Amino acid sequence: MSVLEIKDLHVSVETDQGTTQILRGVNLTINEGEIHAIMGPNGSGKSTLAYTIAGHPKYHVESGTIQLDGEDVLAMTVDARARAGLFLAMQYPVEIPGVSVTNFLRTAKTAIDGTAPPIRTWIKDVRESMTRLRMDKSFAERNVNEGFSGGEKKRNEILQLELLKPKFAVLDETDSGLDVDALKIVSEGVNRAKENTGLGILLITHYTRILRYIKPDFVHVFVNGRIAEQGGPELADRLEDEGYDRYLAESNVN
Repeated sequence: MSVLEIKDLHVSVETDQGTTQILRGVNLTINEGEIHAIMGPNGSGKSTLAYTIAGHPKYHVESGTIQLDGEDVLAMTVDARARAGLFLAMQYPVEIPGVSVTNFLRTAKTAIDGTAPPIRTWIKDVRESMTRLRMDKSFAERNVNEGFSGGEKKRNEILQLELLKPKFAVLDETDSGLDVDALKIVSEGVNRAKENTGLGILLITHYTRILRYIKPDFVHVFVNGRIAEQGGPELADRLEDEGYDRYLAESNVN
């Protein structure tokens, strides 16, 4: 069984004002097939955790470890992390002019698996996934995310998730900017990917709306760069009612 382990992770970033510490000792273990939701106010470090796992060079790991099945993730390049089975769905997916969705997907799949997928079965898989995500087949020949709406970009992220079949997916506010219909379609794609591959999911969100469709096994409250509380799905319901004020007040006292 695959496992992603984060131990005592401290991360900083360079700003115009100097070095700013963002993560202050994060401990988190995600097993294969588990869904962990991280919730918290703006500026609490949720996205920093996501990008640190993925290997963004902006973030400096001061101490702590990230291990995937016992292997040191922090020693891996970004592409090595992808090949090892890590996937990041970005809050703001970038446009890639001049690269079609089809070419991007096949190139990524080949790089991750080490061999190119058989063209006939690959085309079938892409078309079926696009159909399930209600993506018009014309999107396959369009440049990656170029001219896509916010919802279309998010569907394209989940298309990648379904086809690349990672071990663990980090979803950074995948629900932001989605209307109800798009949220349901994206959530169905995430649930389908989990059901088909047994991947573990780290779902970062501000709101409980997406948790109605993607049911978490564990909920973690993130405040001031660390996990302030954790529990089951009922914790998300409590946050919906009470918000984060109590945690922010405790953080300021500490």
